Amino acid sequence: MISESGSFVKGMMLGGIFCVLVTLLGHIKMGHSTTSHEHRHLQAPKKEDVLNLSEDERLELSQSIRVYCIILVKPKDLGHWAAVKDTWSKHCDKAEFYSSERVKVFDSIVLNTDDMWSMMRKAYKFAYENYKDDFNWFFLAHPTTFAIIENLKYFLLKQDSSQPFYTGRTETSGDLQYVNGDGGIVLSIESLRRLYKVFEDPDKCPEQGGMIWKLSEDKQLAVCLKYTGVHAENAEDSEKKDIFNTKSVGSLIKEAMSIHPDEVVEGCCSDMAITFSGLAPNHMHVMMYGVYRLRAYGHSFNDALVFLPPPGSDND
Repeated sequence: MISESGSFVKGMMLGGIFCVLVTLLGHIKMGHSTTSHEHRHLQAPKKEDVLNLSEDERLELSQSIRVYCIILVKPKDLGHWAAVKDTWSKHCDKAEFYSSERVKVFDSIVLNTDDMWSMMRKAYKFAYENYKDDFNWFFLAHPTTFAIIENLKYFLLKQDSSQPFYTGRTETSGDLQYVNGDGGIVLSIESLRRLYKVFEDPDKCPEQGGMIWKLSEDKQLAVCLKYTGVHAENAEDSEKKDIFNTKSVGSLIKEAMSIHPDEVVEGCCSDMAITFSGLAPNHMHVMMYGVYRLRAYGHSFNDALVFLPPPGSDND
């Protein structure tokens, strides 16, 4: 009996050691890169940068940035789905919903899987195959995210879509830097092209993730992109404030009140914020009112650049 107990304990110990070794090897493989990368912070242009352009240059620039929006949804997200459809997604040059299964009440591209990484892979693959010649920037969001697309386009003025950009709100997990999906993920057409290609290599970009543990879809995306030489870049405004937010406005204001009680507005959020996350459906309509409808009489921002809505759009 004692011998059997000892064998059991030894087996448990050996099994544990094996799991640790596999985990370490997996982590080393995930972090491997053939070239070193110094993490950068991408900044939005300053107002003066735009004012120095001629009227024709501004018009050409504003028309050159075309954003395709990918919203990943599931049947449980119907309330958020309806809110996103009626609010900010109208401001994309084209927006489409990618659903895990067919839902009668809304049109969508059906992916026939509820695994988030598989959904993301299929959505990016479909977007590249069908729209690689029509759009130069691809924005992916969850249904609880609210996005201000005009601010996204303003941020992208300084970026070249023919270069491998992958940006949003970056975070670190071990030695992996990734863009948090809750704040939205932006890929240039060049990054999407590279991603599409690495999808064909299961060793570098597996469809089902790891053996022992399963990475979240945003981390798995970073792993695949890293093998193509594309690295996560944090997006900031000209004052170095984050512009992709993984929390709601209300949560950020509460944090600012506790940390910077004398500078709540300044301590909360960027004036050029692009996304907020964790919003209830009714809060998205409130955000639409605040962003696109509410105006303080006598105050004029005199923006130097105007992003016109796509033809036929019924956006605000």
